[in-house]
Amino acid sequence: MSAAPAPQHRTYTWQDPQPTAEAIQRLSGLEVLQGIGDGTLPTPPAMDTLAIEPVEVEPGRVVFELTPAGWHYNALGTVHGGVLATLADNALGASVYTRLPAGTGYTTQGINVTFLRPVTIDTGRIRCEGTALNVGRRTAYATAAVTDLTGRLLAHATTTCQIFPAGQQPARTRQHDAQDMSATA
Repeated sequence: MSAAPAPQHRTYTWQDPQPTAEAIQRLSGLEVLQGIGDGTLPTPPAMDTLAIEPVEVEPGRVVFELTPAGWHYNALGTVHGGVLATLADNALGASVYTRLPAGTGYTTQGINVTFLRPVTIDTGRIRCEGTALNVGRRTAYATAAVTDLTGRLLAHATTTCQIFPAGQQPARTRQHDAQDMSATA
C-alpha cells in the first residue's frame, strides 16, 4: 500500500475589481484592457485565480497566456477542460470588448470549445488568441485558438456575446439576481 501524496499549497493575491468596473463608464473596452495590461487597472480576480496573463491587446484581437501547473489538473493528470474553456472565454470576450465604446458591456451568450490535445505541465506555456469577427449593436461573434508556443493547436473556441449599456445588466441577469435575493430572504 502506498502512502498518500503530500498535500500541495498555493497562495495568491488579487485586487478589488471595483476600479476596473468603474472605468467601464469612462473608458473604451480597448482602453480598459490596455489599463489591465499595463497595471494601471486591476486584473479581474478570475484571471488571478487561474494565473491567466494578458500579453497583447489591440482592436479586435487579444492574447492571454497561462503556464500549466499541477493545481490546474483534473483526476486524469491533465489540465482541466474548464481551465482551458475559461482561458478561451476570457480571450473571446476581451477581443469583443476591445471594439466596444465607453459605457458598454457584454456577456457571453454561448461558448463552444473543441479540445484537440491534452495539456500538461510538459506542454509548457500556452497562449490563447481571441479575435472578434463581427461586432454589431446587440451581438458579437468571436473565435479563439489555444496553442502551445510552437503554434500547435490545442483547442479552438467560438462565442456569441450580448452587448448592452454597462449600467444595465441583461434582463436574464436581473431576473437571476431577483431570484438569488428572494432565495436568501
